[in-house]
Amino acid sequence: MKLHDLVPNPGSKKNRKRVGRGISAGQGKTAGRGTKGAGSRSGEGGHLYRQGGNLPFYRRLPFIRGEGFTPPNQVTYNEVNLDQLAEIFKANSEVTPESLAEAHLLRDSRNPIVVLGRGEMSVPLKVRVHRITAGAKAKIEKAGGSVELIA
Repeated sequence: MKLHDLVPNPGSKKNRKRVGRGISAGQGKTAGRGTKGAGSRSGEGGHLYRQGGNLPFYRRLPFIRGEGFTPPNQVTYNEVNLDQLAEIFKANSEVTPESLAEAHLLRDSRNPIVVLGRGEMSVPLKVRVHRITAGAKAKIEKAGGSVELIA
């Protein structure tokens, strides 16, 4: 078999129908769209709200309407884990929002910081953050460090 012998399977390739190209083609004049009405116009189909008296599509879906509401004053925290602190900070160094921002550990430095307990802590650190989990606090204090919460 050579490259010039390669052909697609019979019936797998089909020329597209060129509609609206004269009456002899069988798809001329109205081009298979019927006569008049929205279906014959270009741009037909339109927006999902128009359904000819049916309940509109997005009013049929319960999750789009939003059952309940989004709390206006919810807090988004920058989450930092112990294993991240252990690999970046040296022993007895101070972990503050400023030092965490310098280390590029914060997603958004305007948001408060929470320390989570993933990983182990072997070096003592002075941690000053807005929130800390009980497990993370226990691990830091077990390693000889201290925890201070800031408002």
